[in-house]
Amino acid sequence: MEENTNQPANSEQEEIKESVKRDAIGLFASIKLFLSGLLNIRSDTDKDQTIEDVKNDIPFKGHNAWILIFSVFVASIGLNVSSTAVVIGAMLISPLMGPIVGVGLSIAINDIDTLKRSLVNLGVMVGLSVLTATLYFAVSPLTELTPELKSRTAPTILDVFVAISGGLALIIAKSKKGTMPNAIAGVAIATALMPPLCTVGFGIAVLKVEIAIGAMYLFCINAIFIALSTFIVAKLLRFPMLRYANSAKRKRTARIASAFAIIAVIPAIWTFYITLNMSNADRDYKSFLANEIDANPNLYLRKEFYEYDDKSIKLYFDGEIAEATVSDLQNELKNYESIRDFTLKISGNKARGIEQISKANDRYIVELNRLETENEELLDKVEDLKIRLALLETQLAEAQKVAPVEVLPYNNIAKDAKIRFPDLSELGYGEVLQSNFLKVDTVKVIFPQWKFQVSDSLNDVRNKDLREWITSELKADTLLVK
Repeated sequence: MEENTNQPANSEQEEIKESVKRDAIGLFASIKLFLSGLLNIRSDTDKDQTIEDVKNDIPFKGHNAWILIFSVFVASIGLNVSSTAVVIGAMLISPLMGPIVGVGLSIAINDIDTLKRSLVNLGVMVGLSVLTATLYFAVSPLTELTPELKSRTAPTILDVFVAISGGLALIIAKSKKGTMPNAIAGVAIATALMPPLCTVGFGIAVLKVEIAIGAMYLFCINAIFIALSTFIVAKLLRFPMLRYANSAKRKRTARIASAFAIIAVIPAIWTFYITLNMSNADRDYKSFLANEIDANPNLYLRKEFYEYDDKSIKLYFDGEIAEATVSDLQNELKNYESIRDFTLKISGNKARGIEQISKANDRYIVELNRLETENEELLDKVEDLKIRLALLETQLAEAQKVAPVEVLPYNNIAKDAKIRFPDLSELGYGEVLQSNFLKVDTVKVIFPQWKFQVSDSLNDVRNKDLREWITSELKADTLLVK
């Protein structure tokens, strides 16, 4: 009985497991189908048109040559004045990537003729760019190494990643049916092929070989990885290989293309390795300075020299450095993986430390005296403003004083007015300022109050009589009745 009871339960559990398994397989299949549709580019790739477009961009003569010359001038000016916007504009109009993409694609499809044309045009392009930039910087009065120029002399691992990503984006954009000018323009800016060549010209013009070599190294990194990215994408998208009628020629061409591919890949791998090590060493060196030197309030770093090629670090401090501190710093250096084998030399100068402290003290005294002088000047200005404010307040009070009304003539006139005009109950008198917005006049005004209300016409008559009488008595030119 127990066996019969357990069999249905086990069967139900198996069915549940099978159902979950089927749902999971269906889910993974749906995700795979979604990702395949999202990332698939083969269906929208026009291989024949892409090959034709790349070949059309390889020739470097006529209009392309002049466009390159003027774009080099624009980029050189931008680098000379450290204007990023001008440099970006030059990169947008420069036709530099055509031969580089041609090299990568021709190797991928075994097209030796196209490879030769690409290499020749690439050499002409580089030579013309460097020559133009050299001529500009030779006649330019500005020979300072600006930040824009300096940033193109030392490639980093980020430059490698940009070149790889830019090359992949470029060939994918070119292979899509229809044009993608925005993507191609963006790659032209990101890969930044023009500025390094201009920097090479700067190094030659100012006779600084290290600048020219560093900039040319950066250009070679960009060019190699753009060509390598083009080669990889062309292989992944299965671009058609160029067919030769002669089998011997086909085999020879395949060997030559493979040799060029190996020649391009080996320097690319080696460059990536070297650049990655340099980037890691720079990172660890900066971390060492921040954590071990800057964080120690007892250490005053005056100068520091970091040489990756010589594997050496030299630190010069103000003040005397104890042997224990030197040993401690050398031991701490071993905790930084990329620079642990570097030679660390530390120098201190007790006299120099005292001298620096004395100079700092002198600077503080000079600064304090300057601040005290400025404070005294400000106090004098405040006192001067107080005096001027008091004077203005006095002038304002004088201006606000009201001239007294002539009481005696008014008293006599009021008495006579009461006798002459029995209906008059009150009589006011004053002087009023009146303006026509061009000038201001003082006008005498009387304010009569009558015992009895009469019509307007009769009221105007008695006011007129009163005004004429008082005008003659006061001998006033004008008199108003309100």
